[in-house]
Amino acid sequence: MKRFIAIITVIFALCLASCDVVSETNMDIDRQKQVTDNLASSQQTPTDINYSLERYNLIRRTYWVNGQREKANMLPCAVEKPLGYIVLFTDNGATVGKFIVDGKVSSLNSFLTPSAVDEYVSNGGVKTIELADVDGSYGENDAGIFFFTPDGKYVEWTGTYLYSDIPFEIGDSILKMEVLG
Repeated sequence: MKRFIAIITVIFALCLASCDVVSETNMDIDRQKQVTDNLASSQQTPTDINYSLERYNLIRRTYWVNGQREKANMLPCAVEKPLGYIVLFTDNGATVGKFIVDGKVSSLNSFLTPSAVDEYVSNGGVKTIELADVDGSYGENDAGIFFFTPDGKYVEWTGTYLYSDIPFEIGDSILKMEVLG
């Protein structure tokens, strides 16, 4: 009986100790949520943006990659597009190309519509439904970027890059190679 009481006491003590850890963690999470709420309140999301260059790029890309290049190049833009400058590098630092960017660089994983929606079912549960992209395809894109040049060329890149809104010069890098074996 003493052994049983000792075991129950140890289990109870362990439960209390773990409850304190969870309680402290939950309190820390609550404090972080409060900080986030305070920041969101003092620096609110702008509501006066009436045109998105990201959505413009996505629409233009949709036309381009689906064989409608003329439509992509003729797509009107409601704002003056900025020019940017980008240099693409290999993993070892060699320069692959330098481009002027018409508008902005966009992620290959940005989409015009959500990729999934929650559908509420009759038993009170939730079923997530995957949605097709605007071209009718499903799945993910490569992790990378895309952009257009001022003369209407389309570029995708999945490597390292340097982007700026000011022109810059990058000297030719030295390609280093090792012969193994």
